[in-house]
Amino acid sequence: MNRSLRRVLAFAIGSLTVMGAGPLFTAVSAGASNGPGGNGNIGGLAGINHLVVIYDENHSFDNLYGLFPGANGISRASDTATTQVDLATGQPYTCLPQTDTHLVGTCLPDQPFDITKYVGADQKTRDLVHRYYQEQIQIDGGKMDKFVTVSDAKGLSLGYYPTDQLPIAKEAARYVLADNFFHAAFGGSFLNHQWLVCACTPVYAHAVSDGSSKDLHTILGSNGLPTKDGQLTTKATGDYAVNTIFPASKPTIPAAQLPLLTNATIGDELSGAGVSWAWYSGGWNNAVAGSADPLFQYHHQPFNYYANFAPGTPGRAHLQDETDFIAAAKAGTLPAVSFVKPIGADNEHPGYTDVLRGENHLRDLINDIRNGPNWSDTAIVITYDEHGGFWDHVAPPTDASHSDIWGPGSRVPTIVISPLAKRGFVDHTLYDTTSILATIERRWDLAPLGTRDANANDLRRAFTLGEGNA
Repeated sequence: MNRSLRRVLAFAIGSLTVMGAGPLFTAVSAGASNGPGGNGNIGGLAGINHLVVIYDENHSFDNLYGLFPGANGISRASDTATTQVDLATGQPYTCLPQTDTHLVGTCLPDQPFDITKYVGADQKTRDLVHRYYQEQIQIDGGKMDKFVTVSDAKGLSLGYYPTDQLPIAKEAARYVLADNFFHAAFGGSFLNHQWLVCACTPVYAHAVSDGSSKDLHTILGSNGLPTKDGQLTTKATGDYAVNTIFPASKPTIPAAQLPLLTNATIGDELSGAGVSWAWYSGGWNNAVAGSADPLFQYHHQPFNYYANFAPGTPGRAHLQDETDFIAAAKAGTLPAVSFVKPIGADNEHPGYTDVLRGENHLRDLINDIRNGPNWSDTAIVITYDEHGGFWDHVAPPTDASHSDIWGPGSRVPTIVISPLAKRGFVDHTLYDTTSILATIERRWDLAPLGTRDANANDLRRAFTLGEGNA
């Protein structure tokens, strides 16, 4: 990284340190591990009686928290990671190519840049490609140097937001920010929502494989990028659904649909153990009634893909509207486990909304919980489903215990907020999306759904139960 960029980042991080003044930033080593706890391994999670997972959208860690003091941020990136390489020529860029209308005509150097100098955090950027095979090429075996060349948004993918402009950064400074948390699977929202609920990549039963228009398999070119970008993996890999495909159950749309799934989910395990839970989605009631908001995302409703939660089944009662969550938080009737999925206008997804609107919605949800009767034994986990096509400098893990052919993908921000949580704490422990499943499984004595959640570190290092935090 060149000296001028280091000076800019050092100044920005110093500004955030002033913003977050008060708590002392401490950290836990990335090598620390709480191990793959088995059933009954509740330990420091025992005081949590309500876990709220808020699943926001499409930002990498460096894109939002790359300037957070004490975190493994942009200033620690190597020149290899910050310098993006053109896939066709193998050479760095003289000027970053641009396709976002706010950036076209600029000649920015080949290094991370402050997006807000060109488009404010209260304005929408364009969307960026975030698909299964594309992200693997972007990661480039851990070099993290092909985000720009693969992206349809080109140079925008290398941009970042000044962390001190983010309302939720103040919560991260007060409580716990995890800076070594990766989204579970390469690619986009559909697949990562599935990994949040089943720790698995769904199989398309009886998939057509004849090369016709009904064949949904991907075909790759010699450079590893798709020449046909299908909903399924290549035929050689199998009939796995990895890119956006829609549910067979209503609400849905008339496009490629995944046959109903029957494998186990965390919802099945919670129900089987008599533990209360719900998936709360913004705009759900309107979508069920047939009047879906234009920014309601059907592929963000992972349980709607499963036979056990189809219309008319007992499990359907667990799928509720975000307004039901807000009412429960205010009334003190939260279930043991809540998954909250804001609608497109409120979830920070580029192209759908702007960062500040999504952050302000997060702040409102946090305050609804914090001001409600359940706050004293509640833990909030805010994370992002995937990187949204934005660059990050940290290579995902590749060891057999914490990775497989599906991922994990890039780092995403994760914040733990709770009266039971540590204060001013940057947690460097290795996590991915399945760490949320591991936390649920070990707190409520459930069996792991797969090998990844069985081996994942749960989030207990974020908590200091019994140490008097208020």
